[in-house]
Amino acid sequence: MLPPFASRLLGRPGAGKLWLLHVSWPRSYCSRPVAARDGDSDADGDSRVFFTTPIFYVNAAPHIGHLYSALLADALCRHRRLRVVGDATTRFSTGTDEHGLKIQQAAAAAGLAPAELCDRVSAQFRQLFRRAGVASTAFVRTTEPRHRAAVQHFWAALSARGLLRKGLYEGWYCASDECFLPEAKVGRQRGPEGAPSTVSLESGHPVVWTREENYLFPLSQFREQLRRWLDREPGAIVPAPFRQAALEWLDEELPDLSVSRRRSLLPWGVPVPGDDSQTVYVWLDALVSYLTALGYPEPGFQAWWTGSCHVIGKDILRFHAIYWPALLLGAGLRPPRRILVHSHWTVRGRKMSKSLGNVVDPGACLDRYTVDGFRYFLLRQGVPAWDCDYSDTKVVKLLDAELADALGGLLSRCTAASINPSGTYPTFGATCFSARAGPEDYELLRAVAALPGQVASHYESFQVYKALEAVSGCVRQTNGFVQRHAPWKLSRDDPADAAWLGTVLHVALECLRVFGTLLQPVTPSLADRLLSRLGVGATERGLAELDFLPQFYGHPSPFEGRRLGSETGLFFPRLDQSRAKQVKAHRT
Repeated sequence: MLPPFASRLLGRPGAGKLWLLHVSWPRSYCSRPVAARDGDSDADGDSRVFFTTPIFYVNAAPHIGHLYSALLADALCRHRRLRVVGDATTRFSTGTDEHGLKIQQAAAAAGLAPAELCDRVSAQFRQLFRRAGVASTAFVRTTEPRHRAAVQHFWAALSARGLLRKGLYEGWYCASDECFLPEAKVGRQRGPEGAPSTVSLESGHPVVWTREENYLFPLSQFREQLRRWLDREPGAIVPAPFRQAALEWLDEELPDLSVSRRRSLLPWGVPVPGDDSQTVYVWLDALVSYLTALGYPEPGFQAWWTGSCHVIGKDILRFHAIYWPALLLGAGLRPPRRILVHSHWTVRGRKMSKSLGNVVDPGACLDRYTVDGFRYFLLRQGVPAWDCDYSDTKVVKLLDAELADALGGLLSRCTAASINPSGTYPTFGATCFSARAGPEDYELLRAVAALPGQVASHYESFQVYKALEAVSGCVRQTNGFVQRHAPWKLSRDDPADAAWLGTVLHVALECLRVFGTLLQPVTPSLADRLLSRLGVGATERGLAELDFLPQFYGHPSPFEGRRLGSETGLFFPRLDQSRAKQVKAHRT
């Protein structure tokens, strides 16, 4: 039987029941099989998912663009683990790309052997990701023996199908981008000293005309298969503009792809099997790292590959959306399940580069804004479909508003001894809620009840920023709810006020429990502190356990009357200390 106050929601018969069905939707959502909801599973019903970042080039230290890629994949992986208990159906790999001409050149410029440079910079990436809480299950280095074996096996698979032929290749080569470019992608521009130079139209990096004997892969032979793949799987590349770009590339000329370089020119790489005069092209080498992480070519990798989801930057889309799927098809494998593409971080509208001196050091940002704070900023502000501009002012403004003031302030208010002296989850009073709650209060319950489903939908569509936007909106609504009913003004000596005080606090704490649960993929440490303060146990933090405000439906709550966790101090410190002092002075 439904609680009698529920039918008062819209003030007409039947309306309350319909609304309750809507509010209880997250409970049914969480109990449904994951594969039925999010499309993660393959057609054969296997629900394993394999998230990857690019493997990052070690010619220079990591920047925030690298960290953003890793955090996107990390958040997607963590969110899925909230819905599927344990790690058995989820893997996540990252790593470093350590071969190629750029590495040779960077090592020579630093006075190091290539292996020394790779060891040094790869360690910087690993350390950064560890500090930032990137919980990958595999870290692949292309200089590892297991990867060399995987590359040579992949090469042999292409060769066995007659897809590699040795021939004379000539064209424009960009050492900075490690790729050959067609004539249409090359232009002339004046350099800093006014001299004209030939450059890549996409990256602006210089190119040189190269003519050498290489192994070639017939890319155009796979044009129609790639079109069918993208037509059959409209969500294979997201956001949609990047899928459209891939379709347009398939309408262009697809020249044979050079998949090796002369070993006399490029000794730093994987040798072509059976031909000591050639080195495997660095991009083919690098792309196979996704298979290396799964143990390719050993049995069992296929079960994971069917759920592969690549998180990449837009600058490497062509390699992942055209070359890599074609190579996979050529080797008898299927294309990736999904390619999730994000844009760049800029500074004052310009792409970060060492020459401009505008590279943002992610390590310094983690120190200055805390790990959870900087994770939150990048994932809250980064919009995959277009470039996002970085500034320290933006970071401070966002974190102060949403973590320190809105979320931290709400938690502090609702757990303060002055209004919650028992230090417990108070009792929810159905009768007083019915008597005192207004339309805005019911709207809050509706919004928070729908929030887990909205957040899941945003994660599925690769819009983590929208998931955080939705959470932030509900935090504001909850603060409004507390402000409207001002529990600090209610008297505990008046039975009616005391019941309403407990009800207001219970609703606010239930909202906070939802927020803490949903923020775990983005701010794992802060979310842990929030949930621990609410007394939420380690086994009560998955989405299947997220049963929001069960008393609203007439069901018992495991939290009602439970003691809150211990006080852990300031939830998130304000970064704008001048503003913090003004607020403190105003309060006193």
